[in-house]
Amino acid sequence: MATDKTNLQLVVNGILNENPIFRLVLSMCPAVGISTTVMNGFMLGIAVLFVQVCSSCTIALFKNVIHPRIRIPTYTLTIATWVTVIDMVLAAYLPEAYAKMGIFIKLIVAFAIITMRLEMFASKESVNASFWDGIGMGLGFMFGMMALGFVRELLGMGTLLGYDVLGFKPLLFFVLPFAGFFCVGLMMAFFNYIEIVYKRAKRA
Repeated sequence: MATDKTNLQLVVNGILNENPIFRLVLSMCPAVGISTTVMNGFMLGIAVLFVQVCSSCTIALFKNVIHPRIRIPTYTLTIATWVTVIDMVLAAYLPEAYAKMGIFIKLIVAFAIITMRLEMFASKESVNASFWDGIGMGLGFMFGMMALGFVRELLGMGTLLGYDVLGFKPLLFFVLPFAGFFCVGLMMAFFNYIEIVYKRAKRA
């Protein structure tokens, strides 16, 4: 089954139309647990982008030799391999960032968004299409994490990227774990509203 979308459409689809956090509501654990700052969101986003792209390309490359009965274990092993790579790289070269989100890096193996994309897209499409789809979904996840981090860091700590921009802490509520669900809900509503407005404008 060949996709009829261009490379740009695949990327935009992952960022907007099928955003992993705000539209597909997947991988809520990291979205809620680690999105307290923009930098945390960015670093985890980079890791997920790397694993998504590499896993998608790997499965697309070997899809014809993967037996249907063992496809899910194959996906898991593929993801685990690339997670191990990025885990070791971060531990070696970015120890401070790794110390903050080490457990979440390992949990990427269980991120539903990656496994779902391997099953729904990479296992059926070409390596080229899977690469761009992986880029889109990875950037979509990164965008979602950084957007959540922006809101929570600014409103919860009065800072951005660690720099004090407000001079005070407006609402400490936003740095608490359950505030992540609150922020995700608001942003999901915003995305749905934008879609409704766009469709109405298109019909008009």
